[in-house]
Amino acid sequence: MKETETVKKTVLSALNEAVLHYCKTEAPDLDPKDLKIRIEYSREESFGDYSTSFPLENSKLLGRKPLETAAILVKFLESKSELFEKVDFTPPGFVNFRMAPSFLVRFLESWIESKLSCPQVSEPKKISLEFVSANPTGPLNIVSARAAATGDALANLMKAVGHRVEKEFYVNDYGNQVFLLGVSTLVRIRESLGEVGSVQESDDGRSLEELLQKNVIPSEGYRGDYLKEIAKSLLADPARGAEIRTLLTDGSYWTLAEKCARWAVESNLIWQRKDLDLFGVEFDRFFSETTLHDSGKVLGVLENLKNSGKIFEEESKQVFRSTDYGDDKDRVVVRDDGRPTYLLADIAYHLDKVERKYDKIIDIWGPDHHGYIARLAGAVQALGYPKENFQVIIAQQVNLLMAGQKMKMSKRAGEFQTMEDLLGYLGKHARDVARYFFVMRSLDSPLDFDLDLAKDESDKNPVFYLQYAHARICSIFREVGTHSDAVALRDLEMTEERKRLLFWAARFPEEVLDAANSLEPHRLTNYLQNLARSFTQFYIAKNNRLKDSEESVRAGLARICIFAQKALSSGLGLLGVTAPDRLEKEA
Repeated sequence: MKETETVKKTVLSALNEAVLHYCKTEAPDLDPKDLKIRIEYSREESFGDYSTSFPLENSKLLGRKPLETAAILVKFLESKSELFEKVDFTPPGFVNFRMAPSFLVRFLESWIESKLSCPQVSEPKKISLEFVSANPTGPLNIVSARAAATGDALANLMKAVGHRVEKEFYVNDYGNQVFLLGVSTLVRIRESLGEVGSVQESDDGRSLEELLQKNVIPSEGYRGDYLKEIAKSLLADPARGAEIRTLLTDGSYWTLAEKCARWAVESNLIWQRKDLDLFGVEFDRFFSETTLHDSGKVLGVLENLKNSGKIFEEESKQVFRSTDYGDDKDRVVVRDDGRPTYLLADIAYHLDKVERKYDKIIDIWGPDHHGYIARLAGAVQALGYPKENFQVIIAQQVNLLMAGQKMKMSKRAGEFQTMEDLLGYLGKHARDVARYFFVMRSLDSPLDFDLDLAKDESDKNPVFYLQYAHARICSIFREVGTHSDAVALRDLEMTEERKRLLFWAARFPEEVLDAANSLEPHRLTNYLQNLARSFTQFYIAKNNRLKDSEESVRAGLARICIFAQKALSSGLGLLGVTAPDRLEKEA
């Protein structure tokens, strides 16, 4: 199925033809390329399936009142009887399109016969999609779970329309925060061996050396109970346990903290990958920041930036001119002692992506990284990568609600809800429910995750509402058989419920294309809810009861159900949600 083979594109093509006719007959001196032509879904179904505000948006160029322009366009479009059941216009200047059921049937039959359920973009791209990339200093939290669900759904959508997508997890396993993890882990190890430790909030300005001697977790360290479990597992390992005891006896706390950092990162990564596996999210690559430093690429990228003319020296520091790219100030990339900053490492990482020849680089970052976009985007431009090919999406905060009240989250103090906690709380349907709930809203908006609604297994829960609709269709087929007939459908009387369901099923390919192009998976959830609602209205209508219908009518109705079933199952699959064949009570 080509990109142009959608109902919306067909309507747009008809409108373009009408505009060309208009210009030829009514405004011969006007170049159609100067006009804004677009199609939207009607805001109210009573007006039609699609609409255009062309007469309004171009009234000045056309030099005519919008309603007069609309009337001329409608007169031409009414000749397209093979496409439209009705074309009319409404004030202050909208043209409305109601699709002909016969056209929708032909479109859906072609769609069913196609090997590709989604339209393919005309210019497929090789895309790097980086998401989650949680620091390996603890379990994945709820914001990471949101990024995982949405990133994976986005990858599915882009792949479905023909792009080559590689999913990547960047492991920040280098730097001070990782060393603080090692110090915090060492405190827990010494506690397990009977030594008194402290997890006090203040370190009273003492150096790390002093804190290590006193067995104190620094104020910027990590206090979660998960470190106690890591400490126990390290002591239980014969080789590591023996090494720990030897270094403790020698008082080599700094060396041991460095080793504990590596071991804790390794343990946390195993934990994170296990959580992702339970969530049904797989990555093509886990990229270690440490490998960049070890290979010399971090300091090496500085030469690339110098060649771009965007580096200057100030007080023995190397500074990137990020203000040239909209940042609020220039940024240090190499400190006065020669150590690279986090920014330089991130620039080196993105240069590595550029060198892997991606046509587009997309990153999904956490809610506290918005201010970081300009400086990194600027650096990527300075490296010669096109501005429009690098995009950052911010995954905003998640608020877990229980009984209408927000629950607290704090990673360092250990008072946070992990992905593992959430999946355990939601029970046997956890993956489906969590993945769907996380994708329901745009990533750039905070998400209120209603735990009570998520636990509800009735059709009040939007996930179960969709799954029940799919299972109900399967139940119909078990009851009356799967025989359907395209000819019978063409001869079927088209009631309002039947036309509505045909239209919503036919929208599936364009909804997938729009969601992929806009990088907005939540649009697919909105569509699926409307599709399921349309099926429910179809299902409860007495004249649509297949078991009570004559054979020819039944075959036509079954054909409509097949269209709806394919759209539901395909849509849920793209979101990483299952489409069950049976209702719970039938299982």
